[in-house]
Amino acid sequence: MTENAEIIAIGSDHAGFVMKEYLTKILAGWGVKVKDFGAFSEESIDYPDPIHPLANSIEKGEYTRGIIICGSGNGAAMVANKYPHVRAALCWEEEIAKLARQHNDANIISIPARFISNIRAAELVRVFLYTEFEGGRHERRVNKIPAPIQS
Repeated sequence: MTENAEIIAIGSDHAGFVMKEYLTKILAGWGVKVKDFGAFSEESIDYPDPIHPLANSIEKGEYTRGIIICGSGNGAAMVANKYPHVRAALCWEEEIAKLARQHNDANIISIPARFISNIRAAELVRVFLYTEFEGGRHERRVNKIPAPIQS
């Protein structure tokens, strides 16, 4: 791991900008440092623009966990999950965030900014960051997630 392993990568499109800023302040209050990949305003941007660099940084091991936010959470998750070692989980309930970590070893949480409150988002992030992967039978399954190379 790199020296940035304890820093959380965070990124959003314009729809998630306000929530990203809120979460960044909450994380700072928890003593968690972040690397902000944008958006840097509410001006419209395409969600792949900040999500590709963030997911690539997770893929390369520069950061171990990430938070991505867009209107529905779907587009951001779809982009992030193009990277073989990224497991982005779309979460809107605490139990989903918990299971994404425990059973799927998710390393990115994708949050639907247009469908949950900032307070709910902070609760999800707390669960995501402080829940450990259970391993065991789940590790075998997680190892099967990357698409096999077809000849």
